[in-house]
Amino acid sequence: MTQITKKILCFGDSNTWGLNPETGKRYDESARWTMLLNQQLGSEYKVIEAGQPNRTLVNNPPFTGELNGIRYLKPYLEQHVLSIIVIALGTNDLKKRFNLAPADIATSVTQLISSIEQFYSPADLPQIIIIGPLFINPQPGLSRIYLNYEQKLLPLNALFERIAQEYGLNYVDISKLKAPLGSDGIHLNSQGHKQLSELISQVVLQL
Repeated sequence: MTQITKKILCFGDSNTWGLNPETGKRYDESARWTMLLNQQLGSEYKVIEAGQPNRTLVNNPPFTGELNGIRYLKPYLEQHVLSIIVIALGTNDLKKRFNLAPADIATSVTQLISSIEQFYSPADLPQIIIIGPLFINPQPGLSRIYLNYEQKLLPLNALFERIAQEYGLNYVDISKLKAPLGSDGIHLNSQGHKQLSELISQVVLQL
């Protein structure tokens, strides 16, 4: 029996949690990108799912508790001996009510990375993978929530990539995913989950 040697923490929002845009429920383990990733990597890896709907990088969403990424990451770092941390956040920060510029969101990515580096000694620091912002296309009913999002996505993608380069991290640009979104234009459909798992799997296996 192969021993599990590498734990991967996938820390993100509702798309990491696996929200199905057609049902409003959670995709099962056969469809979520995190569990597909675990299957593709094999038994030497263990993926830890740490997705939370509405999680942000910058602000706690109203009425939903402490979902701020920086505040909630530490318990996972304390609980697990990790080899890799995958960060998939930023979409919720695009919401109109937060009124954030791309630079504001990018600053919080930098703060999150710095917090991780400060938690570990250099010898124990896990590899970090940054997933770029999801190129959403909010449909009627959601478009007002994400007003002016389209002006922020390209700059944000460039900023995320630059931060990854500056810190020597692994960056995954998901702007080229083909037809990945469900009917709400916000959440990945099953094909999007499959494509994302394959992209992340390639990165992990090259580390």
